[in-house]
Amino acid sequence: MVLRGTLLRGTLFAMLVGLSACVTQPRAAPAPTGVSATLQGDVARPAQALGWVRSELYFGVGEETGPADRPQAEPISQAQWRAFLDKEVTPRFPDGLTVFDAYGQWLFRGAKEPNRLNTKVLVILHEDTPQRTADIEAIRLAWKQATKHQSVLWSKQAVEVSF
Repeated sequence: MVLRGTLLRGTLFAMLVGLSACVTQPRAAPAPTGVSATLQGDVARPAQALGWVRSELYFGVGEETGPADRPQAEPISQAQWRAFLDKEVTPRFPDGLTVFDAYGQWLFRGAKEPNRLNTKVLVILHEDTPQRTADIEAIRLAWKQATKHQSVLWSKQAVEVSF
């Protein structure tokens, strides 16, 4: 009985030693090519990562509340907004954009209370070129003509981007 237990333990030990010889150390995965962890550009688009801006455009779309002594803008439906994006924005910036639903308010000069309405914030990251500036201005003008709104707020700031 003792011999059988010793033999069994010896056999198990030999198997473990043999199996351990088959185990290899895991290799580190190769670094992906064309990937950059910095915002200084990347292999795929190094030149495009410099000289970019973030443009934010603010479009009033909801029913206004505020002083009744001035004309109120008509609400813009989701279908009207989408048609505007498809016609005026996407052709100028086909590579991508972002739209946020927001709430806005502002105080007209001389008014006692602010005007408030739902807003769409359009964010576009683009190269800072005269052509892109003209594209943004064309979008703003098209909105004012289509809706009879007085303004489209444009906020522009330099950004570093990486793809």
